[in-house]
Amino acid sequence: MAYQYFSHNGTIKPIEQAVVPLNSIEYSYGFGVYETIRVSRGTIYFLDQHIRRLMDSAKIITLPHNFSIEFVQTAARELIEKTKAETCNLKILLIGGSSPETADLYLLCLNPLFPERQLYKNGAAGITHRYEREFPHAKTLNMLPSYLAYRQARTAGAYDALLVNRQDCITEGTRTNFFAIKDRLIVSPPEADILPGVMREVVLGVARQNDFKITEQAIKLDDIAGYDGAFLTSTSSKIIPLKSIDEHSWGTIPVPLQELMSALNQCLDNLADKTPQI
Repeated sequence: MAYQYFSHNGTIKPIEQAVVPLNSIEYSYGFGVYETIRVSRGTIYFLDQHIRRLMDSAKIITLPHNFSIEFVQTAARELIEKTKAETCNLKILLIGGSSPETADLYLLCLNPLFPERQLYKNGAAGITHRYEREFPHAKTLNMLPSYLAYRQARTAGAYDALLVNRQDCITEGTRTNFFAIKDRLIVSPPEADILPGVMREVVLGVARQNDFKITEQAIKLDDIAGYDGAFLTSTSSKIIPLKSIDEHSWGTIPVPLQELMSALNQCLDNLADKTPQI
């Protein structure tokens, strides 16, 4: 679907005017932060959490701006109402300037790229890539190393590349959070080393409600065979089970993980039923 409008600093404009000046040093150098938000059946999922993380990311990279959480919330709701978008990804870009007054806030609707259904049933392949992001807690526009790692994964037929740090531990995917699972124990890499995804927090909340135990600890690449399985989370994909990482593969998706996937789907369905439609 082609969307006809976008929002610039709170003003809705025709999509033809969605341009970034070529002389924008800040944009060229990646001095910006962003969020991608799931919209389904007119429901904007976890809008407040995404905007708060946008603001946190801006603080981490010292990006000055004058936009409030309430301002961005209003801009998001007005754009979804104007475009009448039922199912899309709402992307928010906050690009820095020479002063708070010259920062730019862009919101636009994008067609979501949903994973193939068979990945939920059979699992996805993952490969590893050695890289550590400089600002783990900031979702910045400086994405070249992650982009190259993701392209390497896609070329290899994998769903995502899992980043490995100097301690040979898996931290996260290029666009996903990573978990390992053993029985009903979910293991997450330490939050200090990763971007805490909004869907990650939702999944952990659902897991706690369904009698899973959760721990944070370093996950050594060499120890991955000792787990029953692993999975990824993201806004668009929810939970994607992994069938393999590099040369190691798991036979089937663990039953507890299947239960968690079903519980998450039910949670999201309940939120859609309770949330007023745009």
